[in-house]
Amino acid sequence: MPIYTDQMGRDVDIPAKPKRIISLVPSQTELLFELGLGVEVIGITKFCIHPKDTCKIKNKIGGTKNLNIQLIKNLNPDLIIGNKEENEEKQIKELIQYYPVWMSDITNYHQALEMISEVGEIVNKKKSADKIVVNIKKEFSILTTQNEALGNIKVAYFIWKDPYMVAASNTFIDDMLKMSGWTNAFAHKQRYPEIERNELSEINPDVIFLSSEPYPFSEKHISIFKEICPTTKIWIVDGELFSWYGSRLIHSAKYFKSLQEKLSE
Repeated sequence: MPIYTDQMGRDVDIPAKPKRIISLVPSQTELLFELGLGVEVIGITKFCIHPKDTCKIKNKIGGTKNLNIQLIKNLNPDLIIGNKEENEEKQIKELIQYYPVWMSDITNYHQALEMISEVGEIVNKKKSADKIVVNIKKEFSILTTQNEALGNIKVAYFIWKDPYMVAASNTFIDDMLKMSGWTNAFAHKQRYPEIERNELSEINPDVIFLSSEPYPFSEKHISIFKEICPTTKIWIVDGELFSWYGSRLIHSAKYFKSLQEKLSE
């Protein structure tokens, strides 16, 4: 079997043509289906929702952080694809004892493109994967050439409520903000810190993004944040387009551009 090095630096023996693939991450599940692996993918998580019709009929092997190990064993995969941040280390270590497990580790745009290309190679779909990468690069190159006109706009990106949590430095979302020309108001913090109301008030960002996932922020939450930051623009944003690092990135750049345009209205 060919040996591939995953994004955690592990060498993984993988069959030349995997025929029974389980995906443990929604964004990577969508990528596999985009690559035409509707038959080969035999198991996905309950959070894998794109494409809708295909995901509906696939075996569900639990949540990203609560995998049903016995069901995975029953499905007998010849390849499992996971992610360092989204899956639990203990469960991944157990699966590694029985199956080839290729892990991604993504905190920025370039690592996402590497993942797409490398997954394409290990599942025998390199040409299709490279085409996706080319299209993503094209869209983001258009976006980044227009960033200079945006200026220094401070954005706070909220992912959770009770407690309030934001995406700070060393996260994929932070890199998407940078790619879009925004300045992360909490760039001085790491990962996903909890934020107090008074801390948000003191920073007083120009814009607050309330993400649609993992916490489902909606219009009803805007008034709460308006009480804390009365002069700040507060928008509900599509969390998938900020945090999914697979083929969905093809749509992200245009969405970020639409947010830029909204600011100037």
